[in-house]
Parts: sequence; C-alpha cells; structure tokens
Amino acid sequence: MKRISIICIFFALFFCQAQTCKETEILNQLDLAFNGKPGSYFPQKKSNEIQYNFFMDLEHGYFLTAGNRIHLYGNDEGQWAIVFEKNGYQNRAARAEIELNYIGNCIGYSIEKHGEINYISNTHYIVLIDGDEFKKIENKEGSDLETFEHIGEHVKDIKIRNQFVPFNSNYKDYEKAGIKLENFDSGRRLIGFGDLLRYYNEINPSLLYASEDEIKMHIPKKLKKIMTIDTFHYDREILPSKQETYKMIAKVLVTRDSSYWKPALPFNNHWSNWESGNM
Repeated sequence: MKRISIICIFFALFFCQAQTCKETEILNQLDLAFNGKPGSYFPQKKSNEIQYNFFMDLEHGYFLTAGNRIHLYGNDEGQWAIVFEKNGYQNRAARAEIELNYIGNCIGYSIEKHGEINYISNTHYIVLIDGDEFKKIENKEGSDLETFEHIGEHVKDIKIRNQFVPFNSNYKDYEKAGIKLENFDSGRRLIGFGDLLRYYNEINPSLLYASEDEIKMHIPKKLKKIMTIDTFHYDREILPSKQETYKMIAKVLVTRDSSYWKPALPFNNHWSNWESGNM
C-alpha cells in the first residue's frame, strides 16, 4: 500500500512538472512576440526572408482601436494557438480592418512576396471598410478639417464587407456611448472614421468581429476552441510571462480547461483606456 502511494506521488509530481514546462514554453513564445522577435516555431529564416512576429497593441499610433478579443485553441496532441483579434480604423491605409495575431506551435504563417524578398508574418488582416467606401462617404463640405476623415451628414448607409449598414449621424448617440467628437468652429459635430468603428463596437460589436472560419485561417481546422476572452487586463509595459493574464492563458491552454480563467485584476482592454490612432 505504501509503495502504491509513493508511485502515485511520483506520477503526480512528474505530471505537474511537465505541465509547468508546457506553460513556460507558451509564456516564452508570448515574450518573443512581445519583443518583436520570431517565435521558436517560425520556419528557419532564409537569406531572402524578413520575419515579423507581432503582439496585440491596443495603443498603436496608426490604428484607432475599437474592439478586441483573445481566442484560445488546443487539442490532445499538444497543439495550441492564441489568436489576438482587434478591429478599428487604420489611419495610414485609410481603411477599417480586423487584425489577427497568431502565436502557437501549429501556425501557418502568412507569406507575402515583394520583389526578391519574402515577408513571413504571424498576422492576417481582414478589410471591413475599404478606401473606396471611405472616399464615397467622406464629408465634401466645409473646412479642410471637416472634410478629412469625417463622414457627410447626409450619408444614409455604409458598406461593411458585403452588407450595407444604416448610418446614424446623430452625434448625441455617439457621445452617449462615450465617444468624444470634434466640435468645429462652424458648430458642426461630424462623425469621424474612427468614431464610427467605436460606435459600432458599442451597439453591435458582432458587426466588426471575424468569423470562426476567418480566425482559423492560419491554424489547423481540427484544433478545438477552448474559449474566447472578451475582457481582460492589458499591460503593454510588462513581459507577458510576468503578467497574471497570460499566466492564466497558459494554464488554460495546457489543461484545455476554461475554468482556470479566474482573473483578479480589473479589466482594462476597452478602447477608452488607451490612446491609439494618434499619429
């Protein structure tokens, strides 16, 4: 009986040690992406390649953030994937888009060829509102400030992907949603391109979300979703391996048990907590 107990303790310790090692591996991959370094599972770099490993950035100067989520996937074979999802207005490209960042041990990395150079990346973009649509709806009257990246008051609907969505030009509804609009010298309160995305995030966030098929474009189809995290504590100054959020994510991925997601820190990933799109 005593011998059986010792064997049980040995296997319990071995299991715990193996689990801890797997969690450490996940946190290491997150740290690499956080520092912009290629992950351990990136393909071996060739002389004509440039590799990018991006981490979710809620305070990006060229991206006015609206919504964001984290998706966790795993299976019994030990494969795991984290997909960071955010949406908003990309002010340099003049389009609204979804940005998906993939971190894991089974990622099909994006490859784009420009000239003789291959660009390998863990990121995929999905256009929500393209540049042509923004040109169509942009305000045509008033000062330069009023016509730049603001929507005309008489616009009735806006094409988001392949559907036309009614446009609400009543600035009071935006302010009720916590969106601060510019007050021009003319007394007009026009809706900015980024304001529109944040408003939809408040009243109909699913309009801006990626579909499950889109999220899984760069991970194995057989990989099972463990959970989607809509609210979490975000800190862009501390390594993920030192943060509660990602330690719990690693635990959930290794155990494939969403009940380990029990955050103690306050949620702060809402766009209102971050200054973005300001460049």
